[in-house]
Amino acid sequence: MTLLPGAEPFRHAGGRVGAVLCHGFTGCPQSMRPWAEHLAAAGLTVDLPLLPGHGTTWQDMRPTTSDDWLGAAEDAFARVRAVCDDVFVMGLSMGGCLALRLAQRHGDEVAGVVVVNPSIAVEDRLLHIGHVVKLLLPSVKGLAGDIKKPETREVGYDRVPIAAAATLPRLWRATRRDLPSITAPVLAYRSPDDHVIGPESLRILTSRAVNSTVTVHSLDDSYHVATLDNDAETVFDGSLAFVREHSRSGEGLEK
Repeated sequence: MTLLPGAEPFRHAGGRVGAVLCHGFTGCPQSMRPWAEHLAAAGLTVDLPLLPGHGTTWQDMRPTTSDDWLGAAEDAFARVRAVCDDVFVMGLSMGGCLALRLAQRHGDEVAGVVVVNPSIAVEDRLLHIGHVVKLLLPSVKGLAGDIKKPETREVGYDRVPIAAAATLPRLWRATRRDLPSITAPVLAYRSPDDHVIGPESLRILTSRAVNSTVTVHSLDDSYHVATLDNDAETVFDGSLAFVREHSRSGEGLEK
């Protein structure tokens, strides 16, 4: 199996403060690598996994499900938690949903959450009947590459496998249901000019995460893949400041 360029997972052994990063649906670690490297350079232990079915061909993704992607995020969390006192979870798009799910499942073991254009609600109504559509239409046009910055490319699939996409609503429903269980602080970034994820997901997050402090920042010069776009440094620097503010030990963090 040949990986797409940049699809390799990224791990860095740093100090006792760690971060788990999750990429988006049909994307790969390439969209998150600069963010991961920024955190690693500051002394964090970082784990950015390649989610199952991603980073090769969309046909490889067809038999995978949201349970598989969450399982990979859980494995990364376990690796970081084993060596760190404080663990932060972060993600882009569907990866943001996975980060929120980790915070729901692990409670006080999560020191904070950072999400960029998180996806927790249905944007494509076809997904409501995906179990039927997949029998007639194996794939639809891809989502990757919504970037404002010229000549910047996201590595991802040019087709979306309907069978895999049809498993997303189950993950979204569970995440929305359990938003009140999040007690860790949440830093959320939102691009107003996002052509993949509409504003509903962030509205749900801010209204239902009632036991957390949710801070929202606007990324006015970026599209959906803001981690590779004009506002990327805002995300990188802001998330690192967030980690420094909320880490309980701070051991191993560069100033």
